Amino acid sequence: MGTSRALIVGPAWVGDMIMAHSLFQLLKARDPERVLDLIAPPATLPLATRMPEIADTIALNVAHGRLALWERLRLGRRLRERTYAQAYVLPRSYKSALPAWTSGAARRTGYLGEGRFGLINDIRSEPAGGKLPTVERFLLLGLEPGETLPQPPPPRLRADPEAGRKCAGRFGIDIAAPLLALCPGAEYGPAKRWPARHFAKLARTYHGRGWQVIVLGGPRDREIAEGIGALSERACIDLTGQTTLLEAVDLMALATAVVSNDSGLMHVAASLHKPMAAVFGSSDPHHTPPLDDRAIAVTLNLECSPCFARTCPLGHLRCLEDLAPERVEEALQATIGLSRGAVRSDP
Repeated sequence: MGTSRALIVGPAWVGDMIMAHSLFQLLKARDPERVLDLIAPPATLPLATRMPEIADTIALNVAHGRLALWERLRLGRRLRERTYAQAYVLPRSYKSALPAWTSGAARRTGYLGEGRFGLINDIRSEPAGGKLPTVERFLLLGLEPGETLPQPPPPRLRADPEAGRKCAGRFGIDIAAPLLALCPGAEYGPAKRWPARHFAKLARTYHGRGWQVIVLGGPRDREIAEGIGALSERACIDLTGQTTLLEAVDLMALATAVVSNDSGLMHVAASLHKPMAAVFGSSDPHHTPPLDDRAIAVTLNLECSPCFARTCPLGHLRCLEDLAPERVEEALQATIGLSRGAVRSDP
């Protein structure tokens, strides 16, 4: 009997891809000889190269949001010679199931999503009574129906220390000094972004203690990074839009501590076991928590939150505006010394 092979259709969001690593670990733990291949868009695919459970990465070169019907069908057909016994489709969209269907995988596991009858023939249902945390929703796909959900294995990206040191040298970062990484972006929308002035006050505090402060993020985060720099008195090292995703991973691995919005980089920091204060506004720290015992989720728990809105429907954004830097600093100082225990949520 030959080694079995499975195809995974992975998420398009960085945070979801990090959380999916818990599923990859579960699948390999249950069958260490099983070969796992992953399809994902270029935005998230590089992360899988830092996950040893994945044997091969296959790029879905389709712009986010496009149906690209023929490209998806052709991609699956090209994979037929690999003879997949099973495919796992993590996204819920109709289009995401197309490559798994045309790959010839006999068993195609996923949630029904957008009416995917036929495309998904091993349809899973979430337990009644509420929305599961994202990581648990992924893990259920790796179990047989009726099995008890295990404790999620925490995602663990592998950093490249040498690449991190070279990157730090390129940007003038002194790796011998304590380093605070700020992640002020959030692709989802403004209701997940802590104000620049709050990040800046935190930067001033740690600059005063002799720390270096770097700002990580994509090109869209440049404006808020510039705002932080203008308000922080002493310059932060602004790396927004200047690194690849994997360079950001390797630089974050060098950080002493991290402060991040609920974003993809928050999950990256958690996967690297970094002491972190994670700021939550419109989103729910129980739904997409940082999956690490050195992370503390900080939220005001207002009556109007979590609303999961991209912009504040009430127009005041109090869940973030009223979240004082001193409270985040207190959580950060606590997590710097936190070595074990469950992921904590600041009440």
